[in-house]
Amino acid sequence: MTGRTNERQSLEPVPPPHLALHGRSTELAALTALSDRAGASAPVLVLTGDPGLGRTALTEWAARSYAVGPVLRVRGSRAESAVPFSGVHALRCAAAGLPGGRPPGAADTGTTPEGLLHLLTATAAGEPLLVCVDDAHLWDAPSRAALGFAARRLHATGPVRLLLTVAGHHAADPDFAALPVLALAPLSASAEDALLDATARVPVDPAVRRELLEESRGNPALLRAMVARLSPAELSGERRLPRPSADAETLREVAGPLLAEFPADAGDLLLLVAAAHEHDPEGAGADAELVRAAVGRLGRAPTVLAPDRIPGVLVLADGRFRFTSSLVRRAARVCARPDRRRAAHRALAAVLESQGYGLPALLHRAWSIAEHDPPTADRLSAAAGDPYVAASRRQRAAAYARAAELTADGCERAERLTAAAEQSLLAGRARAARRLLDRAGDGALPAAVRGRAAWVRGILALRDGPAADAGEALLLARSLLAADDPERALLAGLAAAEAAWATGDVVACLRALNAADRTAVFVRPVAERAPVLAAARAPVTRQGVPPTEAPGKEPGPPRDYLYGMRAMLERDFGRAIPWLRRVVEHAWEEDGPERLLWSGAAALLLGDVPAACRIGARTLAAARSRGPEASVPRALELLAYAELRTGQHGRARTHAEEGLRTAHLYGQSNVAAHHHAVLALAASIADEPARVTHHAAAALATARRHGLLQAATLAEWASGRAELGRGRPFEAAARLGPLVRPGPDGGHFAVRMLAMPCYVEAAALAGQRDDARAVVEEFAQWAHFGADTQAPAQLARCRALVADADRADGLYEDALSLHARAGGDFEQARTRLLYGKWLRRRRRLREARACLRDALVAFERCGAGIWAEQAHAELRANGAAPAEARAGALDGLTPQQLRIARCVAEGATNREVALRLAVSTRTVDYHLRRIFAVLGVRSRVELSRMVEQTENSGTHGSRSGRPH
Repeated sequence: MTGRTNERQSLEPVPPPHLALHGRSTELAALTALSDRAGASAPVLVLTGDPGLGRTALTEWAARSYAVGPVLRVRGSRAESAVPFSGVHALRCAAAGLPGGRPPGAADTGTTPEGLLHLLTATAAGEPLLVCVDDAHLWDAPSRAALGFAARRLHATGPVRLLLTVAGHHAADPDFAALPVLALAPLSASAEDALLDATARVPVDPAVRRELLEESRGNPALLRAMVARLSPAELSGERRLPRPSADAETLREVAGPLLAEFPADAGDLLLLVAAAHEHDPEGAGADAELVRAAVGRLGRAPTVLAPDRIPGVLVLADGRFRFTSSLVRRAARVCARPDRRRAAHRALAAVLESQGYGLPALLHRAWSIAEHDPPTADRLSAAAGDPYVAASRRQRAAAYARAAELTADGCERAERLTAAAEQSLLAGRARAARRLLDRAGDGALPAAVRGRAAWVRGILALRDGPAADAGEALLLARSLLAADDPERALLAGLAAAEAAWATGDVVACLRALNAADRTAVFVRPVAERAPVLAAARAPVTRQGVPPTEAPGKEPGPPRDYLYGMRAMLERDFGRAIPWLRRVVEHAWEEDGPERLLWSGAAALLLGDVPAACRIGARTLAAARSRGPEASVPRALELLAYAELRTGQHGRARTHAEEGLRTAHLYGQSNVAAHHHAVLALAASIADEPARVTHHAAAALATARRHGLLQAATLAEWASGRAELGRGRPFEAAARLGPLVRPGPDGGHFAVRMLAMPCYVEAAALAGQRDDARAVVEEFAQWAHFGADTQAPAQLARCRALVADADRADGLYEDALSLHARAGGDFEQARTRLLYGKWLRRRRRLREARACLRDALVAFERCGAGIWAEQAHAELRANGAAPAEARAGALDGLTPQQLRIARCVAEGATNREVALRLAVSTRTVDYHLRRIFAVLGVRSRVELSRMVEQTENSGTHGSRSGRPH
């Protein structure tokens, strides 16, 4: 046992820069409370956690920050863990130099539990004393028992404070029972970011940052160790990172001391369990029966599996072994000697082969081989590509990757790495797919291999990268694959069109669809190609399409979708509708998520939003049941957007929140941007300005970086609609105006039509009627197409807003009649609100009251809080609220609103109120609108009069004093 001499602290409790701790505010607060004699609830704290989470760093912080007295620090040593009372002896040595401490040669009264307690209190001598025992689980058993005995008998008001750290799997040991425990969790993403910035010597490339943070998984020591082995050029992205980022040396540095605690037989058990995890990477754990059978084949006695001999880092539950720490699991396999690791895989392979398991047995057999082995590689690759072999996509990816490592031929190795990247992509492991493509390289490979690599890169960029780059990569893939793999080439062309759609580039979208159409010919059987090729060479019709292109029984979903999308973009709606309807009909025969996504998109384009909701739910079910896993975020995007279009804002929010989580999980930042935009739109109808701002900003951050005009337009529309809901038409018109502008500087061609009714309303209310009229005429073309069931009613409402008074009444009535046929609470309520305002201003109060009440009920039913407030305010202004209810109306204000109301009543301007209350003028403006709505007043004069009358009558309680 090694002991450190006592340490006194300077009067300054702030730790030096090298001890700066990130993301540990809770832990630091607990350590600060431990030092407080008067306020500590307990004089003892046990810090526990996995290796590398910062137990020692926090102990050092506590020791250096303890300014009220001396500090005793000792650290457990595995070398002395078998020496009785060596831990107590080390503590006595550390205390020898303090008043009250005993010299090493004195009578050893500390070798009993009572003696250790007496030693601690005598060393303190009535003054504050902090005792830190790092890695207390490494103390010998008698010392641990004495330490626990003493810790449980320290008094909260006494002078001694005791800080212990133990490994996570020892937190429940009997020696530390009943002591306060604080378990360290992995760092949050923001804390890891800050730690990386503080550790790196140069600015870190974003891609490098993502990989390092993914590898570290919130472990600060592992992150520091990985950064320490990288050069500035590697950190900045100028050179490729070494593979793997966390190699054996790095993992040994962090987790090696813990692994060294276990004897050889326990170490082999850990290795077996870790190796068994490799063929089951989904997190289910290692089958206990498989491990038991492999123990004997590895040459270990079955007694190693006795409950009292199983290492604490393993948990046996439900017939499976699981590690308590993923870091320890990785280290147990990677840090083992290569010959022992291969022996473990041979033992597992033998058991699995005897039980008839195909691909898992082959995988372990392959992992047990040290050199190139083409026959094994061929068998493994064939099994990975066999659709009838039961295996997850992650297992297939692992099989292809290992087959590549056993392959000597460079071209064949690149082909297998590309196949592994494709399986990783489908499994939702985008970063792993990129790493595998990097290993495959871009040498002199066959066109088919280069085409498949380009397809994977294109899809990766489509989900997490610049969409324009994705489109070009996918078009390259289409041309490379056209001859050898026309079906995949067709999919690549359609995906390129999807990329162009995301950017809002109609020309690029048509180019991709035309390219895909040329490929689609070769998907058909040879006998059927000739007439189609002849038709393709025939003169085109006025619309630019071969005369034979008409809905029939033959083409199938991809070609139907291609024709319908192309006709839609060419604004030939009459030709587009039959094709798109066929795509929707295919949905009830499909169970593949990709084709179902086409059907859902077609339903949205046709305006059949209820069908889009059903298809979205079917797509989600298919993605969850049969995969690929990477389709789940997109299925949720389709479903959430369709529900938003039907006015089911609560359900849309639920699915978009889940979609956001899964998109981040699978590395799909572009899909996450769309979910952020949907969440911003859902929040824009409620009184949630902070959520609108947050989600719109998050969507725009990715959309601007990756050129996603569709997501950007949705996010800006949400912000503009929120401004309109708050009763700020000028701000709403300014934000929405650029979105509805035609041409390349405007919004997305498919979304701008949906935002037009909001802009017309904002512009009309802001007095910009000429601008609103121009937009109404273009919106009429969209409404007549029939792609949006709400559009005809919205068109009538828009025309009412810009019409003369003698025509507006009939147009509002027409709009309400159309709403009744289309359904949808929110849009109908908006029309009723506008009509009620129009009626009230013409003194038709009874009709206005009925209209506004219906609007209020509908807004409340669909959760549109901020719009419901507008209806409330209009009803009050209409005299619907009883007069006696206004006498105590100030009681409905928050303290901040009450202060603002009193300032305004004294004659202060918004700027003066902001300066007086130390808030922004925007905050004052927001609260003042809320005050007007709650009190039912329409001017500052009315507000001043109400405040004066209420204050003079004494009807308002004294919740908040007047501002000073």
